[in-house]
Amino acid sequence: MSQSDSLNAPPPRFWRDDGLPFIEAQAVQDGRQVCYGRHSHEIFSIGSIMAGHSHYFHEKKRQQISAGTVVLMNPGDVHACSALDKQPWGYRMLYVDTAWLARLQHESGLDPNVDFHGFSIISTPSPALFAGLNQLYDVLIDPDADNLLKHSAALSFFLDLQHTLAVTPTGPRTSSQKLQRAADYINDNFSRAIKLEDICKAANLSESYLIRSFEHVYRMTPHAYLLNRRIQYAREQLKRGRLIADVALETGFADQAHFQRTFKKYLAITPGQYRQ
Repeated sequence: MSQSDSLNAPPPRFWRDDGLPFIEAQAVQDGRQVCYGRHSHEIFSIGSIMAGHSHYFHEKKRQQISAGTVVLMNPGDVHACSALDKQPWGYRMLYVDTAWLARLQHESGLDPNVDFHGFSIISTPSPALFAGLNQLYDVLIDPDADNLLKHSAALSFFLDLQHTLAVTPTGPRTSSQKLQRAADYINDNFSRAIKLEDICKAANLSESYLIRSFEHVYRMTPHAYLLNRRIQYAREQLKRGRLIADVALETGFADQAHFQRTFKKYLAITPGQYRQ
């Protein structure tokens, strides 16, 4: 496939169903133009690499992944992917509501006193898991499959996942109270223009300490953390059908063009394509 072919490649495809609000699917056929910035989200993600190779960054680990690999991201895990030397690669992802998955974990016998049991591995070449994940994806996007079939397939896959892969209780990141206050301040004020001194004042930290320590704990700079918070909020609003211009304004972007560029950097799709 030539460079011009990649530019004309179909956009990422998202699937959603109001009858199954706990799960969302995405597929990218040619990801060589896709370069995600570091980001995280409050939902669980699992994906299969369908073709080619890519760089995979997860928390502090970097690795190359290729076709046949399954990748996992627990809620809050900072991650990013990009093409390997601009070579073609394709993938499928499932995004799963954390509360739904946690209830399933508790019903299957895991400790109900733990909010969510995270998975201890971030990637695996398991052929069985790869095949099962793709089978579920195919069922979900099948227009002829009814709600009962799709819901049952999702339950079966994620119940099997609990028994196939090791899990461990997932708690909040270990950080000082002051750094936590800095993150809380960003979370509470993401819709407005935030200055570095505002964060430092709220957390009672020096600027040098904040810049040096925040990324060590949260795997993102304060600015990247802010952008990620805005985009994850925007994602939820667009799923509800809200107007792009309104969401851009509400999330604190200077203009709609800036919002469009940032959204695509994080989700590999424009807000308009995602909203559809």
